[in-house]
Amino acid sequence: MTAADRVYHIIKQRILNGGYAAGSYVREAAISEELDYSRTPIREALRRLVSDGWVEAIPHHGARVVGWTQHDVEEVFELRVLLEPQVVRRAAKRIGEAQLSALSRFSDQMELLCQQDDERAVDEIAVLNNQFHAELVAAADSPRLQRLLETIVQVPVSRRSFHHYTREELLGSMQHHREIIRALQHRDGEWAAAIMRAHILAARTAQMRQKQPLTKAEVEHQCSKEFLNI
Repeated sequence: MTAADRVYHIIKQRILNGGYAAGSYVREAAISEELDYSRTPIREALRRLVSDGWVEAIPHHGARVVGWTQHDVEEVFELRVLLEPQVVRRAAKRIGEAQLSALSRFSDQMELLCQQDDERAVDEIAVLNNQFHAELVAAADSPRLQRLLETIVQVPVSRRSFHHYTREELLGSMQHHREIIRALQHRDGEWAAAIMRAHILAARTAQMRQKQPLTKAEVEHQCSKEFLNI
């Protein structure tokens, strides 16, 4: 593990534990002094945290911990449930064998990771889930849909919503992936769209289980507990 990796995981864990509250700043100078690292790995770690949605870069101020509200959650899923079924409708007419194979490979890997019970497995599932959905968007071959979804699906509340699942819900999500693949293999866009709609609505239901406004830390901490304790 590199120095940047270590800094990344330390800051991320502090966000999960509430050490850095939503809206607070992660100060590069303070981290450097505390951990006795140069600024270079810290900057690299912060860039990765920004890319992954844990913090946001505020010009002239630094890196601020992201927070999400119920309104944010509702808006994101309202848009996803409209756009992503259309993605698979288009993909059903255009997808190639190589893309179908890639989707099956992502599903295989996610299902294996579901059997593990550590935080890194959760992170790896998140990455593979993103790749699965990105492959569907690529197969749809619609630059306009892609641009719309890039501003929605890449936000953390959407990317990691499945972490909120109980084990039963997580396995159901894996089954949705398999059924979407089957529908695409049969070139049935409406079947694929129906499953995708159910997939997004299931994610929304799990996410909306929280009654109070969500911060990034609260979302991820609850997700980790639900996944690791089942």
